[in-house]
Amino acid sequence: MKVKNKKQDALDYHSKGRPGKIEVVPTKPTNSQRDLSLAYSPGVAEPCLRISENKEDAYKYTAKGNLVAVISNGTSVLGLGDIGADAGKPVMEGKGLLFKIFADIDVFDLELNTKNVDEFVNIVKALEPTFGGVNLEDIKAPECFEIEQRLKEEMSIPVMHDDQHGTAIISGAALINACEIQKKKIEKVKIVVNGAGAAAISCTKIYISLGAKKENIVMLDRAGVIRSDRKVLEKTKSEFATDVDIHTLEEAVKGADVFIGLSAGNVLSVDMLKSMNKKPIVFAMANPDPEIDYDLATKTRSDIIMATGRSDFPNQVNNVLGFPYIFRGALDVRATAINEEMKIAAVYAIAELAKKSVPEAVNEAYEESNLKFGKDYIIPKPNDPRLITSVAPAVAKAAIETGVARNTIDDFEAYVNQLRNRLGSDDRIIRDVTVLAKKDPKRVVFTEADNYKILKAAQIVNDEGIAYPILLGNRKKIDNLIKEHNLELGEVEIIDPFEEQNSERFQKYVQFLFKKRQRRGITESGANKLMLDRNYFAACMVEFGEADTLISGLTKNYGTAIKPALQVIGTQPGSRVAGMYMMLTKKGPVFFGDTTINENPTIDELVDISVLLDKAVRRFNIKPRLAVLSYSNFGSSDGVVPVKTREVVRRLHESHPEITVDGEMQGNFAINPELLTDNFPFSTLDGQAANTLVFPNLESGNIAYKLLQELGDAEAVGPILLGMNKPVHVLQLDSSVREIINMVTIAVVDVQSHAKSKKKKRK
Repeated sequence: MKVKNKKQDALDYHSKGRPGKIEVVPTKPTNSQRDLSLAYSPGVAEPCLRISENKEDAYKYTAKGNLVAVISNGTSVLGLGDIGADAGKPVMEGKGLLFKIFADIDVFDLELNTKNVDEFVNIVKALEPTFGGVNLEDIKAPECFEIEQRLKEEMSIPVMHDDQHGTAIISGAALINACEIQKKKIEKVKIVVNGAGAAAISCTKIYISLGAKKENIVMLDRAGVIRSDRKVLEKTKSEFATDVDIHTLEEAVKGADVFIGLSAGNVLSVDMLKSMNKKPIVFAMANPDPEIDYDLATKTRSDIIMATGRSDFPNQVNNVLGFPYIFRGALDVRATAINEEMKIAAVYAIAELAKKSVPEAVNEAYEESNLKFGKDYIIPKPNDPRLITSVAPAVAKAAIETGVARNTIDDFEAYVNQLRNRLGSDDRIIRDVTVLAKKDPKRVVFTEADNYKILKAAQIVNDEGIAYPILLGNRKKIDNLIKEHNLELGEVEIIDPFEEQNSERFQKYVQFLFKKRQRRGITESGANKLMLDRNYFAACMVEFGEADTLISGLTKNYGTAIKPALQVIGTQPGSRVAGMYMMLTKKGPVFFGDTTINENPTIDELVDISVLLDKAVRRFNIKPRLAVLSYSNFGSSDGVVPVKTREVVRRLHESHPEITVDGEMQGNFAINPELLTDNFPFSTLDGQAANTLVFPNLESGNIAYKLLQELGDAEAVGPILLGMNKPVHVLQLDSSVREIINMVTIAVVDVQSHAKSKKKKRK
């Protein structure tokens, strides 16, 4: 489903709460007067004196070594053109965000209010003491070429114009692999480049560095084929001018092996595609509409390999595969430049990664059984966690070998481990789960649809293809809210149980509930009355397969929201119910259970809860490491809770040896592997932090997650209900729209997991 970019949603995203998308946070303690005296006067004088004696010490005592400037003058912003430096700032902030989440690089975005090349260059040069690298962005051609070249010559830190080189590096990797699959030699292929902007020029240059022959390349701009006899010819284009007697795209692509599109949508016709050589390679990278529609192209030529700039088709040429990791490698060796050899190293690292066995987490994220090197997988997926450990080391090695590195790396294995540890997987796990949900959206019934936040979340999950919402509630109130807030939910189904009272469906639900609960105090008239409760009605929809899952609890307490589902749907055979929170922390996700259901679980119940937690965490492609918590460590106390939790661990080791679990232990030992190893080296957690915490009772789990949520800067996703016979999920009271969306996403993936489990059992 194509994502609809809602204008107001985009404006709200950037304006709500703290305006913008980035902030500066301290990295050192600032709680005491002593801290402040070290951070500023008088203590700050010491590093100042050291740096005055040796400028290189700025990398030791300041953030310079991990700080990149993203700089633009707003003259070529996205497809919006010259909209000015102020208007380009949201894009620059976004670029900074990508640097941080993909490579842990800090960014200041700088928007320069000048179109004068000399002025631009002088300003950036003067900023060199501040930054470890410079990423130029959204500067129009041909000025961008001169600006980058001069800054590279006059500065001693890495400088790269990503609009040029990012696309070139990623498409270069894709071209190498596409030629290999199509059994074509890059030095022999005929290449047509439609477009002559910064990206097209840079792409063409890198293809030549990879072996393509200049005489085999034809480039076009808006005026047609760039020919050497053209009266007015820019210097940057003249390098690729041809003397061959061709003038149009139609003439150029006839018999061509490769089409590179960096121009406008729908300019490559079916007839043009048919005229290309056998086994054509087409990179239609115009956004949002490629130069030829993907489905049309693949239907026209079964022998084609095609890439686009879009995420909803195979082979997305996305700059995020490159720039975060290129700068990461350059910064880590304190490179003085990003040279051609470093770019080529990135090309080959990306190309080689596509040939390696794909991690199951990536397969799962894209709901592929086995992504493998071939015509639909010529470059890695953007969420592949191995990109940082593949590209950054390759770039760092190239910098060392070409003499532009001021630091060397002696142990690349240790460096790779350091890169892995740089990134927590807090946001990544939600991104991956969202990708998985979008692959197979499910029907989600919202029991509190007469609430603005629910309706807003329903619109977003519908627009983004995460789920198919069903709105349950007072129809008039829902319609009024939709009109009042200008929401777009026109085709989404609305069901009002009060309108359903005489329907066959309503009576079917009533009879089902009556028969199931007639010996538990519910009469037929009582069942009829209960069915007007939206939680009972929604639970019956799920039970009868008319919805896949339900979301409730925004305005009701947990017990009220979950009781109907327990009575109608019930638990899995032989199972009990538990609640789990996914806490998204800066160190990665940590799972808490039970936090919502079992008040004071017995030993047997805690064992069952632990098994449920282990299975649930595995659904997120994370290997669970369970710590059963107490106020004691490994027998240091013999109170009721330590004895209970100790026995839980003993039974788990005995009956579930496949589960990695230890305890009883205190919370700080569970999440601090150094502390645990130093004091209890025998622990079966084997030197790693626990990522799944089993609490001895409801009060401890509930208190812990709420404190962490408020004081620890962690986002709580949940409660995720475990053990139900069919997926049901209950929100926290007064959840935000974002939290509702996260819960819906997890509910959809939960439905997918249930379906897979049933298939396995049938086999």
